[in-house]
Amino acid sequence: MSTGSSTVEAAVRAERTRILSGLLGDVRELADVAVTTMREEIPAYDAMGPAFHADVRDQVVKHYRAKLAVLLEERTVTLEDISFTRRAAMRRARAGVALADYINAFRVGQQVFWEAVVARAGPTYAGREAALSLATPLMRYCDFASTHAANAYMEFQQYAAAEAVRETRDLLETLLSGCPPTRGREVAAAQAHGLGPDVRAPLLVVTAVLAGSAADPEDARHSACAAIARIAGNGTRTLSVVRRSEIVAVPVLGPGTGPEELCDRLQGVVESLAVEGVRLAMGVSTVCTGAAQIPQAYQEARAVLDFVPEEGGVAALPRITPFQYLALKADDTARNLVDPRITALLSEDRARGGVLTATIRAFAAADLNLRTAAERLQIHPNTAQYRMRRIQERTGRSLRSINDLVELLVAIALQDALPTNAGRERLAAATNESRGRSDVRSFHEPR
Repeated sequence: MSTGSSTVEAAVRAERTRILSGLLGDVRELADVAVTTMREEIPAYDAMGPAFHADVRDQVVKHYRAKLAVLLEERTVTLEDISFTRRAAMRRARAGVALADYINAFRVGQQVFWEAVVARAGPTYAGREAALSLATPLMRYCDFASTHAANAYMEFQQYAAAEAVRETRDLLETLLSGCPPTRGREVAAAQAHGLGPDVRAPLLVVTAVLAGSAADPEDARHSACAAIARIAGNGTRTLSVVRRSEIVAVPVLGPGTGPEELCDRLQGVVESLAVEGVRLAMGVSTVCTGAAQIPQAYQEARAVLDFVPEEGGVAALPRITPFQYLALKADDTARNLVDPRITALLSEDRARGGVLTATIRAFAAADLNLRTAAERLQIHPNTAQYRMRRIQERTGRSLRSINDLVELLVAIALQDALPTNAGRERLAAATNESRGRSDVRSFHEPR
């Protein structure tokens, strides 16, 4: 590259930074212009009241700041950048704004921003080139944001339409009472949500509550409920209803869909909502069939919410073993029954990184094969043998004795089940080890 070209490129980059930095200081004034223009060009927006206009202005400010951050950092826009969009789309749908008007507002906002870019560019060659270099990334931002907003709008609109039907709520109450739907409209609602007239398909019951505080709890619950209603992924809407302060859903396991796959989808919903500022604590029942089992499944889903950290996450019964569940439900008496020597060793080992605990787990997972356990731990078999001797010396238990090994595993599970986030994370890790799957998560905060 010639010296002249380098000089021009440097000048263009400097102008680009100047333009964007200047706009960053004028965001609020630009937002005022955008809202005024929207009211002039979109009658439905002009007809709304001051609260609506203030909300629109707040969204414009957020979009302009997000847009400028993306442009200044020269990166691609992500969902996290525009996490505020989903709930704004829900408010527009709830206010009765037509989708065409909503998307038109995005166009107006983009137009006002582009005109400000051109005005700040000035008459110089470097300024004009800098403005042109912003055209493509601006279009990409607008396309990404408007597409996400439209999808969120449609998602909530479909949910609201279903929620408005009284039969949907009545159907859920019927199912929670343990009875199959019998009235014509309830039967139709059941079929629309993938529930046959006899409700014998395998299904889960899910309950979710808000974790922590939310600026508008009602909006947050409805937004989450709308997202959960889409987890079926086959064109069928999952029965999902806001029931007082909780969300209750009854997802059906379709052909070829296992409970863990459905739990993965629910985990994905919790994680995506967390990015958008809505944190959920979600409990998932065991698989049940038949309307008579639904009340028990509902109680299961509510009970396992106690296992979710305060920050939110998913406690899914299909992802844990009966052994781990019993450990989670154990009381102080069960812990007091553990030999103090074992408790002392595990506590010290945890403080030092947990290598002995990991050795016990690996040895059990390897069906008492020392060489296989060492390979999984990526250590020499002699090192594994040394650790096993240390464990026996400190606890009086031999890992080659089934009874002793079970006692040690029970003590580890009881320690993992202590009511702390760290304990829950260790339990999740133990679950993954025992199943040999590093991609399966049990209870923990959203990624």
